[in-house]
Amino acid sequence: MMGFGFLGMLFFWGLFLALVVGGVIWLVWQSRPSEGASGKTARQILDERLARGEITPEEYEAVRAKLNR
Repeated sequence: MMGFGFLGMLFFWGLFLALVVGGVIWLVWQSRPSEGASGKTARQILDERLARGEITPEEYEAVRAKLNR
């Protein structure tokens, strides 16, 4: 028996190529900004939450005071 032969070699090279391409795709996927990283400041997010009614004006003032420290 001579090992895997031509088909075995093709299989392993195909597997190697799939792993390399998969690794490149994974790296590109990981380097893109996540949805939460929109570039907004904490103050802008706080303002939007108040405008949408997610927080009360009292909560807004308390968090804004902490942000201004």
